[in-house]
Amino acid sequence: MRARLHLAALAVLLAASACSAGSSASVSSGPDTLSVGFTAEPANFDFTHADGAAIPQALLYNVYEGLVKLDAQGRIVPLLAKSWTVSPDRKTYDFQLQPGVKFSNGAPFTASDVKFSLLRVKTDWTISIKSAMDVVDHVDVVSPDHARVVLSKPSNGWLFSLTSRLGAMFSPTGVADLANKPVGTGPYEVASRRRGDSIVLKENPAYWGRKPAYSTVVLKYIADPTALNNALLSNGIDVISSLTSADSIPQFQGDDRFTVLQGTTNSEVTLAFNNKRAPLNDPRVRQALTYAIDRKAVLDLVFNGRGTLIGSMVPPTDPWYEDLSGVYPYDPAKAKQLLAQAGVKNLNLRLRIPNLPYAVSAAQVVQSQLADVGVRTTIEPLDFPAVWLKQVFTDHDYDLSIIQHVEARDITTFGKPTYYWGYDSQRVQQLLAEADGGTPQQQVADMKQVARRLNTDAAADWLFLYPNVIVAKNKVTGFAKNQVSESFDLTGLRPA
Repeated sequence: MRARLHLAALAVLLAASACSAGSSASVSSGPDTLSVGFTAEPANFDFTHADGAAIPQALLYNVYEGLVKLDAQGRIVPLLAKSWTVSPDRKTYDFQLQPGVKFSNGAPFTASDVKFSLLRVKTDWTISIKSAMDVVDHVDVVSPDHARVVLSKPSNGWLFSLTSRLGAMFSPTGVADLANKPVGTGPYEVASRRRGDSIVLKENPAYWGRKPAYSTVVLKYIADPTALNNALLSNGIDVISSLTSADSIPQFQGDDRFTVLQGTTNSEVTLAFNNKRAPLNDPRVRQALTYAIDRKAVLDLVFNGRGTLIGSMVPPTDPWYEDLSGVYPYDPAKAKQLLAQAGVKNLNLRLRIPNLPYAVSAAQVVQSQLADVGVRTTIEPLDFPAVWLKQVFTDHDYDLSIIQHVEARDITTFGKPTYYWGYDSQRVQQLLAEADGGTPQQQVADMKQVARRLNTDAAADWLFLYPNVIVAKNKVTGFAKNQVSESFDLTGLRPA
C-alpha cells in the first residue's frame, strides 16, 4: 500500500535488541544534527514483512538503497547501479554497479547481493506489493559489478517498482534481525530507538557516495498535530515532515523563522468500500454512497481546501492521469434513488478508520452526509498502525474506511481480488496485464481505461489527493516540493 497506504508498519512481536524501547534516543544538538517530526511511527524496521509506509518513509534511500531511485521530478535515476541497458525484447536488464560499495556491517556489495535481494522478494517477503517481483525469471551474476536480470515477459512497471522498498538491496549477512537491526548501503544507519518517541540515524562512516550534510538525524514521532506544531515552535524539532492541519499554515507563514513549502503528493485519501460484503457488493449501493459525499466539503474541513480533487486512484504526476472528479457530482437525490433501486433500507455501516487527524475529520463529514440519504454509520477509530492494519487491512473486517494510500501507482492493487478492497474485475485485471506488457503508448491508454472502469464501478470513493506541506526552520534547505516516493529522503537536506 505509501498505503503506497499512509500506514505505519504492520504490528509484529519484536525481539529485544539494541534498538528496543529502552534504548535512549537523546542526542546532543548542534549544527550537524537535524530533528524531523512525523506523526505515524514504524512498529518495527522490517518492511519485508510489515505493510505500510512509515518504515520506508524513514529508511528507504536513507539506510537502504536500491539499484535506482526516484528523483524530485519522479524520474528513475541511477543509485547503486551507475548505469543499465535493456534488451530489444524488453526482458533483459544489465546493471553496471557502483564500485567500492559496502553495507553498514562491512560486507561488500556485489552482483551476488542483487541476485539475493531480488529473488528474496519472491521467497521471503510477505507484504502485499511483493507480486511486482513475480515477473523476474532469473538473475545472473555476470561479474562482481555486473548483474543481469531476466524477466519472464516485458514489464513497463518493473523498473519503476525497483525505486520502491521492493528494490532495496540486502546482504545475506544482514537479514537475521531486520525488525530491529537494519543493514543497508545508505548514508545513514540506525543508531538507537525509543519506542513511542524517536529514532536516531547516524552517518554511515563507510558510505560510498556523497557525505550527508547532517551527521545525525533524529526522527521524532508526535501523533498529536498541536503537539507537533508546538515542538517546532519551541525548538524541539527543526522540520515538520508533513503538516496535518491546514489551520496551522498561516501561523508558520507569518513567522519569519520558518519556511512553508507547499506541493503535491501521490497520496490518495480514499473512502474504501468492502466490495465483497453485502450490500456493498452491489455497484448501485457504492455509486449511491459516492453521490452522497460532497468531496469539496471534505477537503475544506480536513485541509482548508488545500489538496486536489481527482476522482480516481491516479495522481496528476502519473502519465495516465485525467480528471475524473466530476463523474459523481454531489447529488443526494440520485443517491437515494440508487439505494431504492437496490432495495436497500435502514442501512447501517461500520466506518472503521485509523486514529489519525485527517481520517477522524473526514469521517465526521462522511457520517453526516450519508445520514442525509438515510445511511447510518458508526465511526470506529482504531489504533494506528497495529489495530487498523490487522483488523481492516489484513482481516478485511470493515464496511467503510478512510485511509491515505501513499504508494506510487497503487491503482494496480485493484487488480488483486484478495486485497482489502475485495474488488474483483476480470476486465480490470486484463487491462492491467496488457498495460504492463504493452508499448508505453498502450500502457497509458490501458491505464486510463482502468481508472475509468474503477470510477464507473465506484470501487472506492477518492476523496482528495493529500497536499505536501513541509514546515522547516529557515536554516534547513534542500526539500523536494512534491512527495513522489515512499521515502522522506534526507540525502538532499543541508544547512542554508
